[in-house]
Amino acid sequence: MSLSNGVRGNLDRRKFLQGAGGSLVAGLMIDSLSSSAEAQSVTPESIVHAGASRPLTDKEKVARIASNSYPIRYIFKTHGNIGEKDTVAQMKKKYGEITMLDYPEFTKKTFPGVYKMDLWSSLFGDAEDDSQYVKSTIVGYDGTNRTVSEFDPSSASGRKWLEKMANKQVTTGTQCHHISNNAPRDICELDPEKRKVGVEVAKKWLDGAAILGAKSMRVNSGGPRIAPSPLPNASSYPKNNSIEQYLANCIESFKEMADYGGKLGVKVTLENHWGLTANPINIKIIIEEVNNPFCEASPDFCNWEHKYLMYHALQDLAPYAHTTVHAKYWDRWDQPDVQRNVRIMLNNNYTGVFALEYEAGPWDGIEGAQHLYREVMAAL
Repeated sequence: MSLSNGVRGNLDRRKFLQGAGGSLVAGLMIDSLSSSAEAQSVTPESIVHAGASRPLTDKEKVARIASNSYPIRYIFKTHGNIGEKDTVAQMKKKYGEITMLDYPEFTKKTFPGVYKMDLWSSLFGDAEDDSQYVKSTIVGYDGTNRTVSEFDPSSASGRKWLEKMANKQVTTGTQCHHISNNAPRDICELDPEKRKVGVEVAKKWLDGAAILGAKSMRVNSGGPRIAPSPLPNASSYPKNNSIEQYLANCIESFKEMADYGGKLGVKVTLENHWGLTANPINIKIIIEEVNNPFCEASPDFCNWEHKYLMYHALQDLAPYAHTTVHAKYWDRWDQPDVQRNVRIMLNNNYTGVFALEYEAGPWDGIEGAQHLYREVMAAL
């Protein structure tokens, strides 16, 4: 069988699992929900919305929603700076200060019925314990280097914190569903040593994700923030050798991470961010070439380079997403239609979770996330 036929066969199998009533996928989803008391009454018929014979109950709807710590980052006590000082001060004055260990209870109080959580990597750990963190040098948006302090899930103290967070989930009846991770870098880097380090960081975080019971973890592709452009060759027809090499490296890295994540039961996901993954076709290429059920897409409703991608590109990526998407409102675009995006996912037999990731607009982070909660509930 040729590679193209093998990939096509794999995708056909995925579509089969998504369609035909979705009973197998729904059964797997039920298993993933069974540890929470609120989920005990959820049935396969309610999880698979497309073609459902009746409307979902509110309890069935909230089983499809996760809170997201990213838009609420300003009120967290952190080991480094998160956001503008004035914004942080205003938000903490209005809502108080919390840590990640407080976030499960915050989720339950702020989003009635919701017990799943999407946790941002930059908010992990005890901010007062330096032993849980490592220093990293990253390239900022302006191209200059800066040093950041990041949680190390492989440290002894970091692992103890993860176990404490896992226990907190048990006592509150909450679940870490997804980790939006910025720590692994250089995944498609041309320097083999840098790429190796990036993959090893991802593996450490996958170990940590497994402790928390996460179903999936985002890993950014790395590489240039603006993808390299094609150049004319001798015949003046454009050719892009640079992006081909970045893609080849990214594919190899995600193969290794998916194999590792598969042993732990944690999927690695690609989100439409900068660089390679700003173009949805690159996400499709990587997933199809990796050809592993533990590598999939986790689309974000608004992280696009132009307005025509907002709905059309989501339609293209929807069949490659099974576990997590970011239901986002961002005033970068004129009135982004959250409900339309939810329906795009449902019409593609998506049975996963919608995480409430408000970016920017007329509300603060908490108000914006609550707006998304209402929008997703209405669309479901």
